[in-house]
Amino acid sequence: MTKLLFHIISGILGLFLASRFVPGVEFRGDYKMLLLIGGALGIINFFLKPILKAISLPIRILTLGLFTLLINMALVWIIEIFFPENLEIVGFLPLFWTTLIIWALNLFFGLYNPKKKHV
Repeated sequence: MTKLLFHIISGILGLFLASRFVPGVEFRGDYKMLLLIGGALGIINFFLKPILKAISLPIRILTLGLFTLLINMALVWIIEIFFPENLEIVGFLPLFWTTLIIWALNLFFGLYNPKKKHV
């Protein structure tokens, strides 16, 4: 449950940061729409990404894991397609940087594991 919450938080925060700092990424809407779109991205990352990673395992092995970046970019692009009036990502580089921000936030939140006991 915490992992799903972290995916949602990183989706919301990643889209917010990308809209502020990445040229070519524009978010139009209020904070409720940001919560909805970021939440949708977090849910898609939590449920759909493991399936896509399992299906593409041979390609990921051949590319030494770089194909995972394309999977992440495709998921962000799908969110942009579903919410065209609120989220606009123009071009490949803004999509790449947005994906990189969200990936870094997922990595940061993934380091936190409350069930792990430090000895």
